Amino acid sequence: MATHGFQNGSGAGVSLPDAVPFDLPHLTRLSWELGSHVVDDDGTLHSEWEQSGGSRSLSIFCVTDNTVIIRIRTPVGRERFYGAAQLDLETALPRLKSTPHWHRCD
Repeated sequence: MATHGFQNGSGAGVSLPDAVPFDLPHLTRLSWELGSHVVDDDGTLHSEWEQSGGSRSLSIFCVTDNTVIIRIRTPVGRERFYGAAQLDLETALPRLKSTPHWHRCD
């Protein structure tokens, strides 16, 4: 199973880690295999962010005209991938930009 969280047509129960200062309404969790394959083959880097102290990083990849993949790298190097709508991300980005605990790396 490549994704989970969409049961009965709902994305309820899937959310970004608490350390990320925003959430998205329609988020899909992707397996590591699928997420890494898609960003390596089809992803265009939108932006990269790092949490203060370098404990986590967040990378956003545009994979279609309307879809992004968010990669969260944990302090121990584990990667988690999430799919989201580009429009939802654009409305959430101001929160990421305004938080003092995250800064843009690229």
